[in-house]
Amino acid sequence: MSSKKHWSPGSDVAVQSVERSESGGWIVFGVLAPNGICPDCGLHSRRRHGWRRRRLQDYPAHGGEVTVDLAICRRRCQASACPRRTFSDQIASIAHPFARRTSRVGEIVSHLGHAAGGRPAERLLHRLGLGLSDDTVLRQLKRCAHGAAESPTVIGIDDWSWRKSQTYGTIIVDLERRVVIDILEDRDVVTCTNWLKRHPEVEVISRDRCGLYAQAARQGAPQAKQVADRFHIVQNLRQAIEEQMNLHGRATGRALLSDADNLAAAGSLLKSRLAHRTSREEIFATIHALRNQGLSCSEIGRRTGFPRRSIAKWLQFETPPDRRRAALKPTSPWYFEEFLSQSWKEGTRTGSALFRLIQERGYEGSQSHLQRLLAGWRRAEQQGSRPKVEHKILKPIRDPETGHAISPVIAAALCIKPRGKLTPDQARKVDALKAGSPAFATMRSLAMRFNGILRSRQADPLPAWIDNAIETDLAPIVRFARTLNRDFDAVKNAIEMPWSNGQAEGQVNRLKTLKRAMYGRAGPELLRARMLPFRHTD
Repeated sequence: MSSKKHWSPGSDVAVQSVERSESGGWIVFGVLAPNGICPDCGLHSRRRHGWRRRRLQDYPAHGGEVTVDLAICRRRCQASACPRRTFSDQIASIAHPFARRTSRVGEIVSHLGHAAGGRPAERLLHRLGLGLSDDTVLRQLKRCAHGAAESPTVIGIDDWSWRKSQTYGTIIVDLERRVVIDILEDRDVVTCTNWLKRHPEVEVISRDRCGLYAQAARQGAPQAKQVADRFHIVQNLRQAIEEQMNLHGRATGRALLSDADNLAAAGSLLKSRLAHRTSREEIFATIHALRNQGLSCSEIGRRTGFPRRSIAKWLQFETPPDRRRAALKPTSPWYFEEFLSQSWKEGTRTGSALFRLIQERGYEGSQSHLQRLLAGWRRAEQQGSRPKVEHKILKPIRDPETGHAISPVIAAALCIKPRGKLTPDQARKVDALKAGSPAFATMRSLAMRFNGILRSRQADPLPAWIDNAIETDLAPIVRFARTLNRDFDAVKNAIEMPWSNGQAEGQVNRLKTLKRAMYGRAGPELLRARMLPFRHTD
């Protein structure tokens, strides 16, 4: 009899016999210890009403499945006021009501489902002797998923993409315990606001520079302090420097400038195009000059840094080749440029009227596409009414040792890097950039001061830095400074408080890994169950 105790699923079960099943597994026959307590009124009853049998899947043994055939006594409640007439003895320590397997098997299934997912867990369970499908594993995992046991006070909030550049969700992380709290299906202000209203205990919210989460925090948790992520602040500064060095209007934030500043940005775009055209002509002339000296294409490539095939192609032309443009289609408003130009001269200048006219002639594009074309014509008229400005073409800054042009990306990265961390090669490039570009020297001085403010954890010098950045008249730097001023409280908290969004970014990477491992087919409920820590899903 002592050997039969090892087959028992719990201390309340007395094993009567163990037999082999026809499928090669094991059947354990047992009897549940009598309890006789009514679950409604709590009174003890000795009147037996009958017996019922319950079959539960248990741990496998010797490579075979084990089924527990349990005999449970059914009793009659003797309390006249109790609404329940009959009841069964409870087996909560062994299995949940209506469950088809014991609680300890359900725990193993949840563990494997959380760690491996549906089909990998199914394969492992079959090797262990538990014949369960992937759907059963995922149902068990989602049924056991719960929220955080403790109320969070410091959270990080960030977005993640269902489909890049199309649909996004939201992840919320407890920064103190470094665990995921919740996964939201969308990136909507209302959804985030409602979640924050359900958690009034939140005191600090770390977020990126997205205005959506700032608005949700103001509406859903006005008592909480907002903290802008320091990494994104420095990244935005680097992008502003890159934009200035690139001399084109690739904005990374909202337009916060006046009309005059926007016209200056348009002038920068024209200067960038002129500089790029001049640079192509210089490269073309250099390649032909080296060829005339008798150098091979491979040697010219080593000296100039361009691919050998590109050099061989350029040597076939006497003048720099023009860029190929795709043939116009009815989806482009330029396809109807002649008709639009004639209508424009005749006085029809509203976008909606011109849109209807070209639609009648077969236009298949959108009205916003047409509006972009008309906006360029309006700007050209506005600039034509003003005195003509001669745009000075800025020459690219070159490395004094190799003679290669320093790209705007490298220039921006070097601009925010402290002098003590520069290699000799990088220091040489920084000196060349400062000597050849007064704007770079100004931006590097501002970047070093800004890094000092971030590292000192003192926000008092920040207002003066913003004023100095605005006075530089460099459009990208002015835009960045005004954005900081608009989000001043969050930036100030980012400097003075230790919290950042690094944990949220790391959890987003983990979420992407799980999502791709499940081939992008997981819904928000399953992603939430797998992202929450397993101690929350016991």
